[in-house]
Amino acid sequence: MRHRVAHRKLGRTTPHRIALLRNLATALFERERIRTTLMKAKELRPFAERLITLARREDDRIHARRLAEREIKSAPVLKKLFDDLGARFASRPGGYTRILRLGSRQGDGAEMAIVELLGSEFKPASKDAKKDQKSEAKPKAEAKADKPKAEKKPKAEKKPKAEGAKEKKAKGKKSE
Repeated sequence: MRHRVAHRKLGRTTPHRIALLRNLATALFERERIRTTLMKAKELRPFAERLITLARREDDRIHARRLAEREIKSAPVLKKLFDDLGARFASRPGGYTRILRLGSRQGDGAEMAIVELLGSEFKPASKDAKKDQKSEAKPKAEAKADKPKAEKKPKAEKKPKAEGAKEKKAKGKKSE
C-alpha cells in the first residue's frame, strides 16, 4: 500500500525523475503546450504550478527568481516565466494548467495527454480575419501577374502518325 506516499516514481531513480520534470516544465513554459504520457502530465502539474506561483510573487522577487532558477536552467525560459506568465496569472488563485486526455498511444498503449497553460488555447480565426487574409493574398497574385513573362518559342506542330505514313508512301511512289 502507498499510504502517505506523495509522488509517482515513473520507473526512474530520484535524480532522473527530477531531471525529467525540470525538462518537461521548461518545455511547457517555452511552448505553453506539450504532449506527454498521462502519468508524467499528472506529475508535472504540481511541479509547474509551484514555479508559476513563485513567478507571481511581488514581495522578495529576487529570492523567488533564485528559487525558480534551481529548477529552470534556461535563462530565456526563466525570463518568460517571470515577465509574461507571472503577469498573466497574477489575478488567478491557482490552477494554471489544464490536462487534456488524448487516448492510448498506438505503439505501446500508453495513455497520452496534452498539458497546456491556461490562456494558450487554440482560437480559430473568425470569418472577418479569413477575409482579411484573402484580401492580402490578392495583391500578391496581382503583382505576379504584372511581371512580364519570358516568351516561349512555339513548338513545331506534330502530324498524326497515320497522315505521316501516307505521305511517305506518296513520296516513295513519286520518286519511282
